[in-house]
Amino acid sequence: MVSSDILNLGNIFKQYFEIVPAFSNALKDEVYRIRHQVYCEDLEFEPVRSDGLETDEHDPYSLHLLMRSVKTGEFVGCTRIVRPRPEDPHYPLPFEKTCATTLDKSIVDSAKLSRRDIAEVSRLAVIAGYRRRKGESNTAVGISGEDFGTPNQPRFPFIPIGLYLATTELARLNEIDTVFVLTEERLASHFSKLGFNLQYIGSPIEHHGKRIPSMMSVSGTIRNMRANLRSLYHAIAADIEKGLA
Repeated sequence: MVSSDILNLGNIFKQYFEIVPAFSNALKDEVYRIRHQVYCEDLEFEPVRSDGLETDEHDPYSLHLLMRSVKTGEFVGCTRIVRPRPEDPHYPLPFEKTCATTLDKSIVDSAKLSRRDIAEVSRLAVIAGYRRRKGESNTAVGISGEDFGTPNQPRFPFIPIGLYLATTELARLNEIDTVFVLTEERLASHFSKLGFNLQYIGSPIEHHGKRIPSMMSVSGTIRNMRANLRSLYHAIAADIEKGLA
């Protein structure tokens, strides 16, 4: 792990990337283009669309985020926060359908939670040029121990961690305190080691590879965030504030 006295992650992040909330139709189209490139063209998880935009029924009820390269202006990644439908709050979130038979309701029963306070993070995607490493040709995003380098040559996985910190801050701003995610067990494990307050809530399922459902307390994650992530979190929060202004 890169220690906070070696690197200020927030300052380094700002040299290379920025977070852009995607609230306009034009920015949402950028989200859908990245998703199409990753999920339809690269990974072939979804059918190719004639308009080059990957969308689904949950997008109108979602908060969308983009990550942009400061140096090139290119959008390199995206994610979304799917919220329950105001007119039909018990309409299932994506994971509630996909994991219906494997969720452990003794841990949490999402149907019994206040639907205003919950959401699901999904459709995390990073374009090929920023994610292609050995063993990652069939995943939309990944983290490995190699991403943190060595004590002499430290590195940090700014793109996936930045996108998750961005969803954490956007969830906080929208008074969402519990978020669910369906992801690779390895990715969930790395996020937990970084201090994200993830808890498994069911058995793994087969969904474009092995995936496991988990939940995260937004307030708990912010409160217990590791010191070396705080400068990065504050830099990302500033980007979101600027984007909302």
